[in-house]
Amino acid sequence: MSPNKQNRMNKRRLGQLQTPAGRKDVKGARRHKASISDRLAGYRSHHRQVALDSLQRLVRRPATTLMTTLVIAIALALPAGLYVGLNNVDAVSEGWEGAARISLFLKPAISNGQAETLRRTIASREGVAEAVYISPDKALEEFRASSGFGDVLDQLDANPLPGLIVVTPREANVSAAAVEALQSNLARLPEVDLAKLDMEWLHRLNRITELGRRLTLALAAMLAVGVLLIIGNTIKLAIEGRREEILVVKLVGGTNAFVRRPFLYTGLWYGLGGGLAAWILVQAGLIWLSGPISDLSHSYQSDFHLLGLGFLDTIILWLFSGLLGLFGAWLVVGRELRAIEPR
Repeated sequence: MSPNKQNRMNKRRLGQLQTPAGRKDVKGARRHKASISDRLAGYRSHHRQVALDSLQRLVRRPATTLMTTLVIAIALALPAGLYVGLNNVDAVSEGWEGAARISLFLKPAISNGQAETLRRTIASREGVAEAVYISPDKALEEFRASSGFGDVLDQLDANPLPGLIVVTPREANVSAAAVEALQSNLARLPEVDLAKLDMEWLHRLNRITELGRRLTLALAAMLAVGVLLIIGNTIKLAIEGRREEILVVKLVGGTNAFVRRPFLYTGLWYGLGGGLAAWILVQAGLIWLSGPISDLSHSYQSDFHLLGLGFLDTIILWLFSGLLGLFGAWLVVGRELRAIEPR
């Protein structure tokens, strides 16, 4: 026997000694891995096809799609518009925190010299930016010029107005707690009859704004329920219109999950379309109001401009509307499909 033939026989015997099961396991693992990959690819392809088909069905019915989308858009634009309005109120009042003033009404027995000494003492205190003294005579003249009651004031025997010291806190101490603490300390001075904080109106505005936010959340919740009902009713009509098609798909072995998928995408498209239209409505309203608001701010020597929905707020609005449409469709589809079974 030749050496080459002997080598070939040895290799053949060595191959027979190797474990066939090991080779089969490797091939089986490869087939299993390829099967999962093919299954995922088919799953993605089917989702892509169903999403596109659902969108094309909506485009082929422009009147119905447009009316449903506009109803959803109006329901979403109302709370979004209120949210934008409250944000603008916060932006306007943000700079007013630093305009806090504490008015110290002095006792009638305090002379101008004593009041001036008190003013210098208050101005040197930590946390005070400025202290201005207004004498009773000067206060009377200002009141006479602004009120128009000069003839009535001339009939008075004495000046009824007390001396006044207007205290301005430093910018680092304009928080509500710091200003209220300063007011409490100044009110305990023996020369002071009454300490009035001019920021109380701002506190009332903040309370009104907080009330507005809660009302906005309540309105958004109620309108979200309305959107769910709108989308659910629309999807229910779509299922009834495709009843025969659903029966055929179920006869050939289609599962409820397979049949449900197009309607879920339909709800998603309705929600996203409504969110996009709501954003357009809010932005259009802001553009319409920007002119008068700009003129009004200029009349007060301010450069305030309306704030719209920011990037993050816009993304949240679209995500919320899309999920709302998807959830509304999901609530209806399962129940309706269980009622449609081949006989």
